[in-house]
This record gives sequence, C-alpha cells and structure tokens, in this order.
Amino acid sequence: MATTEVTGAEEVSWDLGDLFQGIDDPAIDADVAQAETAAAAFRERHHGKVADLDAAALAEAVAEHERIEASVVRPLTYAHLVFATNMADPTRGALVARLGEKAAALETQLLFFPLEWAAVEDEQAETLLADPALDEWRRHLRSLRKFRPYLLSEPEEKIVTEKTVSGVSAWSRLYEEQLGALRVSLDGEEHSLETAMSRLYEHERDVRRAAAEAITEALGPGLRTRTYVFNTILQDKSIDDRLRGYPSWISSRNLSNESTDEAVQALVEATTSRYEVAQRYYRLKAKLLGLERLDHYDRFAPASDDGEKASWDEAQGIVVEAYSDFSDETGAIVSRFFDDDWIDAPVRPDKRTGAFCATTVPGVHPYILMNYTGDRRSILTLAHELGHGVHGVLSQPLGLFNSSTPLTTAETASVFGEALTFQRLLADEDDPRRRLDLLTGRIEDAIATTFRQIAMNRFEHATHTERREHGEIASERIAELWLEAQNALFGDSVGTDGYDTWWSYIPHFTGSPGYVYAYAYGYLFSLAIYRRYVQEGDAMVEPYLDLLRAGGSRSPEELAEVVGLDLTDPAIWASGIDALSEELDEAERLAAELRLDSS
Repeated sequence: MATTEVTGAEEVSWDLGDLFQGIDDPAIDADVAQAETAAAAFRERHHGKVADLDAAALAEAVAEHERIEASVVRPLTYAHLVFATNMADPTRGALVARLGEKAAALETQLLFFPLEWAAVEDEQAETLLADPALDEWRRHLRSLRKFRPYLLSEPEEKIVTEKTVSGVSAWSRLYEEQLGALRVSLDGEEHSLETAMSRLYEHERDVRRAAAEAITEALGPGLRTRTYVFNTILQDKSIDDRLRGYPSWISSRNLSNESTDEAVQALVEATTSRYEVAQRYYRLKAKLLGLERLDHYDRFAPASDDGEKASWDEAQGIVVEAYSDFSDETGAIVSRFFDDDWIDAPVRPDKRTGAFCATTVPGVHPYILMNYTGDRRSILTLAHELGHGVHGVLSQPLGLFNSSTPLTTAETASVFGEALTFQRLLADEDDPRRRLDLLTGRIEDAIATTFRQIAMNRFEHATHTERREHGEIASERIAELWLEAQNALFGDSVGTDGYDTWWSYIPHFTGSPGYVYAYAYGYLFSLAIYRRYVQEGDAMVEPYLDLLRAGGSRSPEELAEVVGLDLTDPAIWASGIDALSEELDEAERLAAELRLDSS
C-alpha cells in the first residue's frame, strides 16, 4: 500500500456528460420548458377528473406523470452535482436556485394528481388497484395514499411547495454552504473540515488532539448562524407537523420510510438498551492505546502504529475484487463506475464534505461523490457508496417511481457492500495484529452506524421536543442536549470535553430531519442478510440481487421475505447487535492472545 499523502485520486473527477454538457448547455432549459408544457397539458386534461379515471386511463396518467417528473429531475440533479464539487461558485449556486424554483413551480402544477388520487374513497380505490392494468403502478399508487390523513387542500399544498424554495430548502443550503466554506487552521495552513476530520484517524495522539481543538475552534465563529438555522428548521418542521396533524416529530419520516412509530421505537429501545456493548469496546480500545480512558478524539485512532494508506488504484482493486467475488454481475457494475468516470474522488476546497451516491433518472446511471483520503475508512466508504450505486443500476429499469426506496432499505446494499469489502481486507491479511486492527475498525464503524446514529436520533428527539415545548433553543442548551445524548452512549468510557459544539457539523439534522435512525435500521437489516449469505453461500446471491432489482416496488417487509427474513420480528434488531457483540468477543480474544489488553 502507498504511504504518501498523494492518493492518486487527485484527478479522478466524474463526467456529467450523460446528463448535460455543461452549466450553459441549452438542453437544460429545453428539458425544463418541455416539462412545463407537458405539466400544463396534464393539468388541463386531468385536474378535477382523477376520480373519474378507469384503471387503464389511470395507468396511462401515472406513466405520463412519471415522464414529466423525470424531465425536471434530470437538470435539477445535474445542478446539485456540479454545485457539490464547488459550493463557493456563485454561478453553480444560482443554477441550483433557479432550477429549484422551476421544480417547485412544476410541482404545484402536478400537486392535484396525488391529492385527488388520495381523496378517492377506499372502496373505489381498491377496485381500481385490483385491475391488472395497474400492475406496474399498484405499489406506487398505494404509497401515495398512505399520506391521505395528513394532506392539506390543493391550494394549501401549493403554498407549502412554493415556499419551500425560499424557506426550509434555502436554510438547509445555507447550512451546507457554511460547512463547505469552513476552514480549519492546522500547522499554519488552512484545511477543509473533511481533511481536518481525517486527522482523528492518525496514530499520534497529539495530532488527534490538535485536530480536535482546531475543529472546535473553527466551528465557533459560525455557530450562532448555524444555531439560528437549526432553530428555524426545527420550527418549520413543528409548523408543518401541526398543520398536517402528525402525532410526533418523527411520524412523517416513519411514514416515508414505510415504518410505524412503534417499530422505530422498538429499534431505538433495542439499541439504547445495549449501549454497554459500545462502552465495552471503548474500554478495550483505551487499553489497546495504552490510555486510562479515551477522549472523544481517540475513538477512531488506529490501534497500532501502522499508518498504511491505500492509493486510489489500490482501493479500486480491493472493492472491485470484493464485489466480483460475490457475483460477476455486481463486479461488472462496480467496474463501470471507475472505467466510465462516474466518481468524483478528490478532496478539494469548497467541495461538499462526506460522500454520497446520487441516483438520477431512467436511462442515466448514478454518480458517486467521495473525499478520498486513502485510509481504511475511505476504502470502506467507497465500498458503501458503490453499494448504493449497484442498487441504483439494478433497480433503474423499474423507472423513477418504482425504483425509489425508503431510507430504511436504501442502506441495505451499501452496508452489504461494506461487509463484502471488509471480509476481503481481512482475508488478505495474515498478521494477527493487523487482523485485530481491521476487526477493531469494523467494530468502530458498526458502532458509528448503529449506536451513534441512535444517539443522534435521541439528540434530534430532544431538540425537536424542546423547540416545540419551550421555543427557540440557545446554543448552550443545544450543546447540553448533545452531550446528554452522547454521554448516555459513552457512559464513563469516553471523555467529551470540548465536544459540545460538534453537533453543528452534521448536515443531516437540517437537511433531512429524522433521517439518522435509518442507518441503524439499514445496517442491522443488512447484517442479517449478510449472516444468511455467510451461512448459505451462493444460494443467497440471486435472492439478494432480486431484492436490489425490486427497488421500491415492494414494501420493506416484502423485500425482507425475498431473502427469508421477517422485519416484523423485533428480534432482528437484537440479532444484529448480538453479531456485533460476537465480533467484540473475537477482538477481546485476539487482544488477550497478543497481550495487548492491559494499559
């Protein structure tokens, strides 16, 4: 593996030509104009008449609705992708804003259709849905009706949709732009937040401590603004929930995820009741590092002084091999992301932090954004996003509506891909100490994906509840709520001095309220699938690929049945945590054999 800080990812940028040729491409406005014309004609033809459609006419209308949506999703997705690589470019920001406004206006034209369909009486709707003419759209139409109790009138829905562009979406964009522009001073140089965060994975404790202190300092100047934005989005969510009649702050998210409040609460309780697993690991980690107790910036430190990094080409080889070992089909799909320039990999100033996989429209593949730094975590992040990519490619033939998955099952392929890649890394390593390092890294990622996400869900619950009951929340109080949630997870195993403002670097809280528990849900669900794969081998390959091909055309429960699992059984969550605990048992055993378990 390469040890240089240059990873080879510096020139790895995506080619967005399959969407548009540039931000000045006249096809952008042509697509939008076509969508506007089609939407006006659609409204003229169907407004006030949806309840009168027979099954065949309804199927034709849904297909046309999907085509119109795709016509505007394509340019809007392109705008968000070019903006993500340079969030300081005002031209790109203006394109996002302009197309967002166009999309909102188009949405108001089409709002009547799902509203009128949801208003159709249940008996009539069920008769229509039983007709074979609606086989392709049955799942989508049922999904639209689940929001029926919480829909406003058409004029009210129009107002909400139009004001989103200058309201919650604008605030969320401001938050992300602030994070993208944030600079961290280290060693006399200015670094992106992403680069500074990567130093928390360094071996030298002084380096980690200095990075943490610098990040805390960098978060300070914009904290007042981020606090105000967070409060505004909390209140916007409160108003929206009140107007629609949702019983709790999380109910709308649960409905979107096709889960119940009770099921999500069972997940939360199953996880919080096992916080001692995370605490047990952090105590082992402290011993491995020769510390009495970890501080928050020690959690992701390597357990040895092996500072190996993988070049971009090495990372590519690892993930392609891992996916190819599972199946030729997944290996071929993953290879295309590299060969056809579907990935933007380097760390750059003003680039969006983190990583994501963006699905696009039928006929166009997904794109992946990375901030590749060469460490083990970056390799597994790449594997994670490629899992999303495989899912997107396999489900794309279903079209825009049927390929879209709820957040809970959206994480299935990504976590599964991580597991495949981790096992590839482990299989290639013979040295016991490095195997322990890999195992501890795996456990850390599992804790971050399950326990940490649920702890963040508890923070969200506290802030949404307090905002609704007591009004605007001061920065100091938000910090208290953050530390309460984090300390519940850590117990006495991790110190949190200087950690109080770190809630403010997490964009999910403002961009996707309630999102984070889906990581734990998806991780534990995916882990259950992976355990079946380990037990059954190749017999699980096609069922798993069938699950991915189904996209969002089936409910989460139906998708689980494809691979022989029952999502209605709360024991599935406990089973996943048991698997994590077993991995911790193995790590403790290895540490004892190597005599590394005493500080």
